[in-house]
Amino acid sequence: MKKTAQLIKSLTAIILAIICLLPLNACAAASKTANGDTIYQQRTVHNPDGTGKFYMGREIARVMGYQGAGWLERPSRGMEEKSARLVNNLDLKPTDIVADIGAGTGYFSFRIAPLVPEGKVLAVDVQQEMINFIKLNKQEKNIANVDPVLGSIDNPNLPENSVDLVVMVDAYHEFEYPREMMQGIVKALKPGGRTVSIEYRGENPLIPIKGLHKMTQKQVKKEMAAVGLVWKETKDMLPQQHLMVFEKPSQI
Repeated sequence: MKKTAQLIKSLTAIILAIICLLPLNACAAASKTANGDTIYQQRTVHNPDGTGKFYMGREIARVMGYQGAGWLERPSRGMEEKSARLVNNLDLKPTDIVADIGAGTGYFSFRIAPLVPEGKVLAVDVQQEMINFIKLNKQEKNIANVDPVLGSIDNPNLPENSVDLVVMVDAYHEFEYPREMMQGIVKALKPGGRTVSIEYRGENPLIPIKGLHKMTQKQVKKEMAAVGLVWKETKDMLPQQHLMVFEKPSQI
C-alpha cells in the first residue's frame, strides 16, 4: 500500500512537470484548476438553452445569432418593450459618448443617436454580420453619429476612459467571457461613467422568456460588483425588464 501511494505521488509530480513545460498560460491554467480557483466552470449536465459554462453560479446563455436580426427589428418591439421609455430614462446629455454593447442591428443605437447630437454612439457587436446590418441601417437612416465597432468575445475594443455611458440591452447574459468583457467596459468608461444593464426580470417566472435569458437584480449586482461597479438605482418602469444603473467610481 505504501509503495502504491509513493508511485501515485511520483506520477502526479511527473504529470505536473510535463504540464508546466507547456506555455506559461497553460501551466497557470492547470494550477488554477488544481486549486479550484477558476473564474468559470464547465458542466456536462446543464440547461439545453445554455453553454454549460457557469460564472458566479449562473449558466451563460447561448448567443442569439445574426439569424435573429428580424426578431430584433420586429414592428411590435417598441410597444412590447416600451423602447422609447427605455431610451428616455437613460438620462442622456447632448455631448455623451455612448457605447451600445451587444448592439445587434443597432435597434437602440439609432434611437439613442438623436439624443446625443454633439456626441456619438459606438454600436459594439461581436458578430461581423450584425456590424454589416448596422452599417446598412446607418446608410439608410442617414445618421452620422453611430459608429459600428467589432468587438471580440472578451473585449469591447473601446479606448480607455472614452465613454460616458454603456448600455447593455438583453445582452449581458450571453457574454461568453463576462468578467473579461466587463473589465474592458470598466476600462473604457470615464471616471464617474455609468453602465446601464437592461435584463428581463429573473424574479418573475411568468415573463415568457427562457430562464437563462433573464437575470435577477441580485445576480446582476453581484456580477457588476465583481468588476468594481457600484449600483446606484433600479428603474422598474418597463413592462418586463429591470433597468439597473451602475457607476464607475472616480478611482477604481
